[in-house]
Parts: sequence; structure tokens; C-alpha cells
Amino acid sequence: MIEVDSRGRRCPLPIIDLAKAMPSVPVGDVVRVLADDPAAANDIPAWCRLKGQEYLGSPGTGSYEVRRVR
Repeated sequence: MIEVDSRGRRCPLPIIDLAKAMPSVPVGDVVRVLADDPAAANDIPAWCRLKGQEYLGSPGTGSYEVRRVR
């Protein structure tokens, strides 16, 4: 699992951080985004829908998991 630490960064920076990390993530692997911006709770699932990635959910406060599908 790859972890992207976006704590302390406001929208849209957590999404930009996630997008920058994805090319180095092998298909099938999971990225955990750490973000304390409340907008991330909506932005990360929306980004996944737009980009065709799998949003796995939020296993804890301020963390979001995304599986690279393609």
C-alpha cells in the first residue's frame, strides 16, 4: 500500500496529490490518502468515479483508500 500524506493541505491539493501518485502505483494496488480537509470526503470518491478508479472507503477519520484499476 502506498500512502499519500495530504494533511494540512486544502482542496484541491489532496486530489492533485492522489493524481500525481497514481502513475507510480501498480494496477491492483491500493493508495491510502491522509487528508484532514473535510472536502476530501466528497472529492476523493468523485475523483474515483471520474477517473475509473475504485474507491474502497474510509477506514478511519481522515484516511481514504483507492485501488488503481487501470
